[in-house]
Amino acid sequence: MLRTTVLQPSSHLLVRRGLLVQTVSRAPRRTFVSGLARMSPTALDSKSADAKAAAGVEGAHRKDVPQTGALIKHDAVSTVPQEVRGDWVLFHPVYTPEELRSVQIMHREAKTLSDKVAATFVHLLRWSFDIASGYKHKPIPPNSAMTLEELRKRGYIMDERGWLRRILFLESIAAVPGMVAATLRHLRSLRLMRRDSGWIHTLLEEAENERMHLMTFMTLRKPSIWFRAMVLGAQGVFYNAFFLCYMISPKTCHRFVGHLEEEAVVTYTRCIQEIEANRLPGWTNLPAPEISKDYWRLEPDAKIIDVIYAVRSDESTHRFVNHSLANLNHGSDVNPFALREPDMFVKATKLEFKRDEAEHYVQESHKLIEEAREPK
Repeated sequence: MLRTTVLQPSSHLLVRRGLLVQTVSRAPRRTFVSGLARMSPTALDSKSADAKAAAGVEGAHRKDVPQTGALIKHDAVSTVPQEVRGDWVLFHPVYTPEELRSVQIMHREAKTLSDKVAATFVHLLRWSFDIASGYKHKPIPPNSAMTLEELRKRGYIMDERGWLRRILFLESIAAVPGMVAATLRHLRSLRLMRRDSGWIHTLLEEAENERMHLMTFMTLRKPSIWFRAMVLGAQGVFYNAFFLCYMISPKTCHRFVGHLEEEAVVTYTRCIQEIEANRLPGWTNLPAPEISKDYWRLEPDAKIIDVIYAVRSDESTHRFVNHSLANLNHGSDVNPFALREPDMFVKATKLEFKRDEAEHYVQESHKLIEEAREPK
């Protein structure tokens, strides 16, 4: 049973005491940052979403820290730098070029009644999203000689404005489930007066990650009052519906989010294909927003397509995590991703951890902690 692998307080506090802790899996380029340490007087100042990037603004990355001591050990479980500044410091990944291009479109077959309910609601939500955002993506006839304007006019493809409308609407809704689930698990922990086994932070990380997607694309277009009103209405309905559903069946809700992220991976894959096929000329050489260079540690000359590759990788992470959480007992099982996550090559090509795989992964995390404690 997974409940036998609950972390001891000392090892759990090492990761979640509010200090920055860098957790590095055995893949050397995988980096996650978490927590907020020793803030400067200006750390809480508001800043523009597209303000100039600065090293370490959302937490220390390995490339920002002198390569001495534990940071250069690929099997190090944690380390606490002296100081971190920033306003988005929950766990989030920095991807290698190979990881960005490893994501595959996958779909989990619905077998149980709960799975079928989740998949059905995702299809309904996708249909409503398509209508609300004006999404169009019909297969282009083979050997077509239609011009770019003709393809757009006949509804085969969308222009840059249409894609932004789609993405902004999607991301304004996608950040809701993680926050709702985290809130309910937080309240449950308070009611029962016992620990949460690591679920809350992972759910909050997902919510913030989706919010950062929205903040990034907001720099490209400021939505109209009408669009904001649509988002407000959709968010109000979706938040309350998801809240009620999560109280009834967390398993179904996590499965729902897993299927929803499958659709997000499809959407961003299509967007990448459109850019690479020169069907979105306005985005071919469009520089990446500064906030995205900050958040994903992109190169100074990064383009918008690099941002979309990173966002797609994030969505594949949410797909993997939520399908895996749906396989667990939400009342007693440990969140296997509380301390670390598999590298992107796993999450890009595998849909989920089965319950026994999750248990093995937790045990492996404990071994890494014990190895780190041993004197060198």
